Amino acid sequence: MKNIRRSSAAVATVATLALALTACSSGGDNDAAANDTPAASPSAEELIKPEQSVGAMEDFKVGTTFKATEPVDFSLMYRDHPNYPVKEDWEFFTALKANQNVSFTRTDIPLSDWDNKRALLFGAGDFPDITSVMYPGQESQFVASGALLPVSDYLQYMPNFSDKVEKWGLSGELDALRQSDGKFYLLPGLREVPDVQYTVCPNDDMWKAAGITEDPKTWDEFAADLKKVKDANPTIKFAMSERWNTSSNWGPLGALMQTMGPTFNTVGGWGYAPTSFNKKDGKFELTATSAGTKDMVTYLAGLVSDGLLDPQITQDDDTANAKFLNGESATISCNTQGITNDIRKKAADTGKTINTHLMVIPGGPAGNVIAGSRLAQGVVLNADVAEKPYFKALLQFVDWLYFSDEGIEFAVWGDANTFTKDASGARVLNADINGNNQNPDGAKKLQADFGFYNGVFMAGTGSTADLVQSTMNDEIRGWTKTIIDGSDLRPANPPTPMDADTREALALLETQVHDAAQTGIASFITGEKPLSDWDAFVSQLDGLGGSQIVDDYNTAYQAAKK
Repeated sequence: MKNIRRSSAAVATVATLALALTACSSGGDNDAAANDTPAASPSAEELIKPEQSVGAMEDFKVGTTFKATEPVDFSLMYRDHPNYPVKEDWEFFTALKANQNVSFTRTDIPLSDWDNKRALLFGAGDFPDITSVMYPGQESQFVASGALLPVSDYLQYMPNFSDKVEKWGLSGELDALRQSDGKFYLLPGLREVPDVQYTVCPNDDMWKAAGITEDPKTWDEFAADLKKVKDANPTIKFAMSERWNTSSNWGPLGALMQTMGPTFNTVGGWGYAPTSFNKKDGKFELTATSAGTKDMVTYLAGLVSDGLLDPQITQDDDTANAKFLNGESATISCNTQGITNDIRKKAADTGKTINTHLMVIPGGPAGNVIAGSRLAQGVVLNADVAEKPYFKALLQFVDWLYFSDEGIEFAVWGDANTFTKDASGARVLNADINGNNQNPDGAKKLQADFGFYNGVFMAGTGSTADLVQSTMNDEIRGWTKTIIDGSDLRPANPPTPMDADTREALALLETQVHDAAQTGIASFITGEKPLSDWDAFVSQLDGLGGSQIVDDYNTAYQAAKK
């Protein structure tokens, strides 16, 4: 698979930002800033003394299998998932103890209470050595208290992490995680290629009845096709009725606008961010009132007014899925898991067969563009680990498990007791194990019975394109390749490091603006408000704090460039 295409402007922007931020944060070390290797603190070598090196390997580098020189036990904040409740005898734990000399003392927290309990423990400053399933940005609120380790000071002890950042050109995105002190506190999951999961699924039979046998190349063609589908299938109520409207971070059309946003030169739905960087103007703007967002909202409002898109854009998933399964609609948002679990299997359960496929994402005014970040959920460390006797060993272990090809493969697939490789190098689970799109009738489950493919121990389900795609079936793998090979990558926003007080004040304003934006955009799409009221909408958001938000981001952006 070839690397995803980037525009020359995007490459220049990322390279320039990486240079500026690295030089600023490392005392003007231009040699370090000239490439994509993340700069470590000049004094990092002295920060880890022999008394903090118990169990550490003497020569740990890329390709080295980590094994502590003596048994070490790390404390771990563990997110306990109801689909695979933690078991003491999981192969994951026993293999680590036997092969890496590592065991865990866990603090188990149910998934339902994960965010709240984690915040309480962080706030109290009394939490385990390792906490994973942290998404970029979630760590910022805990930096000022000194609870988290500035991991950027210790990258020379993490060769696998540093190697992937350099090879995949991720310094620009990584620098966006730097706080006002120039350091970052999260080790994010690293992806060789973007994570693409969401698109639209048509009822193929209904679309073929309209004479449509190829995916639309643009959203305008998509709208024209919806009109043909509705005309050719008079029994349907709407050509499209949407699901994924009730998420807490963005409700109406959350998945659809996330998919569409980059093609309209914006971010929306689940991908919404308070501000977006306008490359042409060289400054941040309020996302909800940007030209790209207005174009996208205008397009969606047109689908509703033409009777093509169901105006019930707050309905729950079950209602939307039922309309699609019952033939009341011919199109619905879907993803690489839902096409099987939510459509094909549920149709089969009722004795039906629905022919469908993952539509190639249409292009918009900005072209064929997908969301840009290649950083995934990651790991933070308690600042206290710097004083632990096993500190260096812990850094090496985290680097091996979460960022080495060997460690990630172990977390995703297991070991010799769970899988083998065939002559082509493809990973094949044992016939009695169900997981990773293999052996659906297997009596044992890779997650629940062995502890592998567990989000706690994977920084984004794998990092190399090979590992990520190894868990896909042929249909998903082919669709993913088509999207990545045929799309440009929307650049991530440049860094805007802010101090704790500024972030706290911004959070309140951003919540106000977010809520009003969500309500207003939904009203425009359904036709409750005419698009002629857009200027009043802009003024409303500015008055709620939109102008201040933009000013703060631009101030931080300018400061970061110095």
